Amino acid sequence: MENAGEGVAAAMDPESHFLASKQETGNEWELFKENVRPLKRGRNVRLLNHALKSNYDFHLKNSLLRQRRRLIEAIDEYNGEDPLHPWLECMKWVQESFPPGGDSSGLVVIYEQCVRKFWHDDRYKDDLRYLKVWLEYAENCADAEVIYRFLEANEIGLSHSSFYLAYALLMESKNKIRTANEIFNCGISINAQPIEKLKEAYRTFLSRSMGRPKEAEEDPTENQLQVRSFGTLLSKGATGNQATDSSGVSIKKMKHGKPHGALLPIYNDTNASNTTSRHHVEKSKLDSKSPWHCLGARGERNKENLAIPSKWTSNKIPQKTAHRNSRATAPSIEVFVDEECKETNKAENQGEVSTLHLRHGDGKDTKKETELLRENPLHYFPASSLPR
Repeated sequence: MENAGEGVAAAMDPESHFLASKQETGNEWELFKENVRPLKRGRNVRLLNHALKSNYDFHLKNSLLRQRRRLIEAIDEYNGEDPLHPWLECMKWVQESFPPGGDSSGLVVIYEQCVRKFWHDDRYKDDLRYLKVWLEYAENCADAEVIYRFLEANEIGLSHSSFYLAYALLMESKNKIRTANEIFNCGISINAQPIEKLKEAYRTFLSRSMGRPKEAEEDPTENQLQVRSFGTLLSKGATGNQATDSSGVSIKKMKHGKPHGALLPIYNDTNASNTTSRHHVEKSKLDSKSPWHCLGARGERNKENLAIPSKWTSNKIPQKTAHRNSRATAPSIEVFVDEECKETNKAENQGEVSTLHLRHGDGKDTKKETELLRENPLHYFPASSLPR
């Protein structure tokens, strides 16, 4: 009988087998798939359904936050030979357990703390795992160009083709075709590995750039006037540039029309002298008949606007009497200061970010920190390490 039951179960299709198992989860993917952020390595459907269940299960959401807190504590307690490993495990778990990503997942904050912890460590200068963390961090920032310039200035990941490929594609998306071409050539010249992948991407880039119009090949920031809407004013420098450009165009037109230094002939009509004399005679007759011989000065025409200013001697503004010598009384109630908040403020003043808000699962602090890092990904890095 048992063998017969196993044979029936094996003969069933996967959908019927799932319905016969009476599992509670399995349809969360269909309900929330538009909120799932794709991963290059793919996702485990079982873990994905379990994570998406936290959208309506409050207890499961709290358990995920507690697990994230334990993983962050494990990073601080790690004493092994590869301190980057617990960071990678934490990032992988957060990506699986928070499929939408977003600000509440804390993934951007973890990225930033990981790259800032090891940027000066020589062990990870050419580590591909560490470079991938940088690249994933760059994908979550508003403008990733500052990150690539930082990596280039500090010689991080320059032996891998992934750096040049991501950097060149970013420049191409900004329509900086010449810069992207230089980045590809730089990676190929130093034989960045894997070189075949980089060469294939470069050939694809050349085929795309050949199909572009000539106007799009140049950098839009070079040789371009300031774009403005109708009715707006330009600054003095912009107007000067525009005047010089327009004068240059007019000079070119004059050069093409006639040679420089040629005199312009003036036409003189000999029959016009008789008509002008007749016109003056008729005009003198009309002036003699009209009593108004002149329009007058501007002051006489604008008599209604000649208001004589006078002093406001009759109007007085009432002033409030205030006691200037009064001193502020000290508060009679002592204000309570939380020690944890005090330590957090002290760390922020020193330019360091604490993982305290991730340990306690405070969503507001995590969202605020994520928004700051998206706009300025190198906010907490020392000034000496930034590219110039």
